[in-house]
Amino acid sequence: MQYVDVAGRALLITVFVLALVSKVSSRGAWSAFVRSTRAMAVIPDKLAPPAAAATAAAEAGVIVLAAVPVRWTGSAAFVLATGLLGCLTVAVVLVVGRGAAVPCRCFGATETPMGAPHVIRNLILLATALLGLAGSLVSGSFDPAFTVVVGLFGAVLGLLMARWDDLASLLRP
Repeated sequence: MQYVDVAGRALLITVFVLALVSKVSSRGAWSAFVRSTRAMAVIPDKLAPPAAAATAAAEAGVIVLAAVPVRWTGSAAFVLATGLLGCLTVAVVLVVGRGAAVPCRCFGATETPMGAPHVIRNLILLATALLGLAGSLVSGSFDPAFTVVVGLFGAVLGLLMARWDDLASLLRP
């Protein structure tokens, strides 16, 4: 199970670094993310900027906690990621349920409206965080070489999650 912890940390670090950088890389990127948060209309308009800031702060928290190679920080990262992903998933489900054409700004500039693929991606990430949490609660020894392989595997899966829109578009008729 400790390798599930390693792969989960690598996946979450990759996903949340890419998500955070896409939001804070420029004033325009941040403004677009805040506008998208506002357009989701799941919270009052005046709370969109603080909600966007809280999202970015939570993403940064997951990154830092997951990067520290101590068991309890991994557990804390998975708990924080589970809470964040749970909130984001509920928000996306509400947007999709209303049929609103709100672009997903999770990983930067895109005009792809939120839809079922985004819900599926978030559920996969949520399941990863929960599995990682379970893995972080089990102690054991690590084989250094296998740990590197598992970490790289998690990072590659994280890259695939970040490009989910592109992968989903390949399956559309």
